[in-house]
Amino acid sequence: MKFTVDIEDSTVESLMRVTGINKKGPAVTKAATEFLKREMSREFATRVMEGEFEDYPLTNDEIEGIER
Repeated sequence: MKFTVDIEDSTVESLMRVTGINKKGPAVTKAATEFLKREMSREFATRVMEGEFEDYPLTNDEIEGIER
């Protein structure tokens, strides 16, 4: 889908630098996709910690006890 959006030049330049993508559209697409992945992961983790999934194998205490 194509649409027009106004984004500050400095923001687009930063997106291109951070993503390593030299074209504006693909850099913005990657940034939006990565943002959504992080937010969905955060939401899922919150739901797990709140006990929404009865069959999730680990409790919050067990997860915190895992050595990294």
